[in-house]
Amino acid sequence: MNYRTVYLKPGKEESLLRFHPWIFSGAIHHIDNGISEGDVVRVVTSDGHYAATGHYQGGSIAVRVLSFTDIPIDAAFWQQRLKAALEARKAMGFLSSYSSHLQTTAFRLVHGEGDMLSGLVIDIYGHTAVMQAHSIGMHRSRRDIAEALAEVMSDHVANIYYKSETTLPFMETANGFLMGGSEDDTAMENGLRFHVDWLKGQKTGFFVDQRENRALVERYSKGRTVLNMFCYTGGFSFYAMRGGACLVHSVDSSVKAVELTRRNVELNFPGDRRHKAFCEDAFKFLDGMEGAYDLIILDPPAFAKHRGALHNALKGYTRLNRCAFEKIAPGGLLFTFSCSQVVTKEHFRNAVFTAAAQAGRSVRILHQLHQPADHPINIYHPEGEYLKGLVLYVE
Repeated sequence: MNYRTVYLKPGKEESLLRFHPWIFSGAIHHIDNGISEGDVVRVVTSDGHYAATGHYQGGSIAVRVLSFTDIPIDAAFWQQRLKAALEARKAMGFLSSYSSHLQTTAFRLVHGEGDMLSGLVIDIYGHTAVMQAHSIGMHRSRRDIAEALAEVMSDHVANIYYKSETTLPFMETANGFLMGGSEDDTAMENGLRFHVDWLKGQKTGFFVDQRENRALVERYSKGRTVLNMFCYTGGFSFYAMRGGACLVHSVDSSVKAVELTRRNVELNFPGDRRHKAFCEDAFKFLDGMEGAYDLIILDPPAFAKHRGALHNALKGYTRLNRCAFEKIAPGGLLFTFSCSQVVTKEHFRNAVFTAAAQAGRSVRILHQLHQPADHPINIYHPEGEYLKGLVLYVE
């Protein structure tokens, strides 16, 4: 292990003693010459004691910790971490889903810091793994990770697709298969099939983090008219249809998203006339819609990607929810979400509270929603709790 060294300022090892996986640039006293972004580095305290090993990068988060023990980051390391992630998913029941009544072949295998692999996401869609790097270090390690993944998931994964053009736009990255290759872009979730756009779609191609919340929409949809805003792949829409909704409208500003929604609805409910998709701006659609829906889903993209955008994001959430409160039918249900990491549960709830008050509606909270088990939160990294949701009954 001939890794170069990052030296901390006095007293700046406190967060590492609490096993927080990020080291910020302000905590660093100096670094060895010759360190490049993406290098594996050893981190030592001001008095020379070992503290952590991780990937070095520029920016506010200077080191993403991989280990708090002084071990090499080699093939054995990647296999051990991926095996640990796999065992956790087995305990959640996902691997048995390939042959069980659950009929779910889409789940997250690696969730960054939640699986002690900061900067790495791996989603499984049937027999294809989609791997995404959120740090230069993980990008540079992609082939080693793919080899370890092929070994650990040999019974289930035949193809590994790498998709990091959008997460590392400043790097020369190319999406493509690192192993195998498949034209079958379908997977299954709770018995419903869907196309995964891992070539050009958002994230890894599908939002697996809303699996349990989609199932809850299905439970409440019978006999209702449903509006699915920011529909993307149409997941909430086809769950609502299976739940017995009498009408489902899907809205997204992206032509590609609307087309993917139509394909996914047709895959599950061919020729079903209950569904219609619209390519339109969300606020414009809500302002101009005629008639009232009695179940509305608001699942927008992240309004705030950094703390500097928090104030405007909260204003955006308030405005969006106020529009929904003003339009929803009496006795309606509102499923509303935020996936912005910097927006806390309290921030989001206050924004929705303000929206309800501005709309003058009487509102009850029925459910408080969050990310599922395959998106675990590292107990030492509370920032990993990014998905917040509320189910509201509106009189």
